[in-house]
Amino acid sequence: MFRPIYTFSGIWQNIGWDSIIYLSAMRSIDPGLYEAAEIDGAGRFRKMWHVTLPQISPTIIILFIFAVGGLMASGHEKIILLYNSLTYETADVIASYVYRRGLQEASYSFATAVGLISSAVNFLLLWFTNRVSKKYSEISIF
Repeated sequence: MFRPIYTFSGIWQNIGWDSIIYLSAMRSIDPGLYEAAEIDGAGRFRKMWHVTLPQISPTIIILFIFAVGGLMASGHEKIILLYNSLTYETADVIASYVYRRGLQEASYSFATAVGLISSAVNFLLLWFTNRVSKKYSEISIF
């Protein structure tokens, strides 16, 4: 039951904040664009596809870059709360493995090295995603 609990709690944890961000981005869209699309004969789907999505695409891209930046963290707090020897095979991610090796088995140097490599890989993923975003959409974090 670990995977469904973890997935559902992750969705529940992020849905509120993401909804606020997307609704505020949609609120900033000029209503004249929707009126013009309606005059041109666009229905709901066409308005969403040709007005809403292009207008909030910068927000979508920035949130995607943030999500890739948090990919390696993977919510290890929730994993450690649900962690026991029965769930090691299913629940073990890099952060929980570092926790187990570093604090429970007192292998501090190994845990530090694994944490450093994890941070370097996370930085490279973030840098690559930001670079691709900047190349194709001219939107980036740095």
